[in-house]
Amino acid sequence: MTVFFTYSFISVISFSESDGNKTQVTEFVLTGLTDCPGLQVPLFLVFLVIYLTTMVGNLGLIFLIWKDPHLHTPMYLLLGSLAFADACSSSSVTPRMLMNFLSNNHMISLVECITQFYIFASSANTECFLLVVMAYDRYVAICNPLLYPVVMSNIFCIQLLSVSYIIGFLHPMLHVSLLFRLTFCKSNVIHYFYCEILQLFKISCTDPRVNMLLIFIFSVFIQSFTFMTIIISYSYVLFTILKKKSEKGRSKAFSTCSAHLLSVSLFYGTLFFMYVCPGSGRAENQDKMYSVFYTIIIPLLNPFIYSLRNQEVIGALRRIINT
Repeated sequence: MTVFFTYSFISVISFSESDGNKTQVTEFVLTGLTDCPGLQVPLFLVFLVIYLTTMVGNLGLIFLIWKDPHLHTPMYLLLGSLAFADACSSSSVTPRMLMNFLSNNHMISLVECITQFYIFASSANTECFLLVVMAYDRYVAICNPLLYPVVMSNIFCIQLLSVSYIIGFLHPMLHVSLLFRLTFCKSNVIHYFYCEILQLFKISCTDPRVNMLLIFIFSVFIQSFTFMTIIISYSYVLFTILKKKSEKGRSKAFSTCSAHLLSVSLFYGTLFFMYVCPGSGRAENQDKMYSVFYTIIIPLLNPFIYSLRNQEVIGALRRIINT
């Protein structure tokens, strides 16, 4: 623990201004999930297994979709893109957290900190729009099956994917650029396991209300717009499924859509509590649990949610194993 505070002290440098001497933080200390020494190794092992499983699940799904011609359809192209976003999201946070479990040096530079936030935020934003495109894909496939090959062509699907990634990666640039208006001189200790933007606001010497207002406005707009679009799409899908006379058709449609809705509920539920309802009197550990869920657990669950009950994916896996 002495080493921890020594690093904390060294990372703050002094400089002179017209209104007196101030200190400017150039590096931060991430305290992690817990400061209990006895839990560091067990938590390292738990999250190492989770991370490896996440990578195998998501990258394995991407490989399966790429390798099997039967899965070269818009639905699985979208699913592969979601798996890629999940892999990026988890990789932006978990490796650094794993290193900190076994190291006394929890330092992260300002540039590394902002880069970590940008990669995670871009992945999460992209996932919001990918889930909308996936909902639209299911809407067309189930409500207008005869038009599906025309409407959801591979070219149009790639265009939708491109728009999702462009918006997903451009939007966080606004918040990153606004981070540079802040100065950090109060403390360099971030009581978190990664560089979460709301935690940076807490240690800012500059008033972060403009940043917080824009985070709230964009979060409400993006999450509300994408979530309502998804709900409307699946409402139409549900009504169409209930009208189907074929029991087999209903069962297959319900299986696909229930997996999508479960993933949507987990993702939007945690994001809503973190960024639409911030500072609502929650304990710090509760915020950490929300963050662990959407940064680490959801990327772990998604490939299994979408694959375990999907006979086409299971069939593709069997064909790959048997070749």
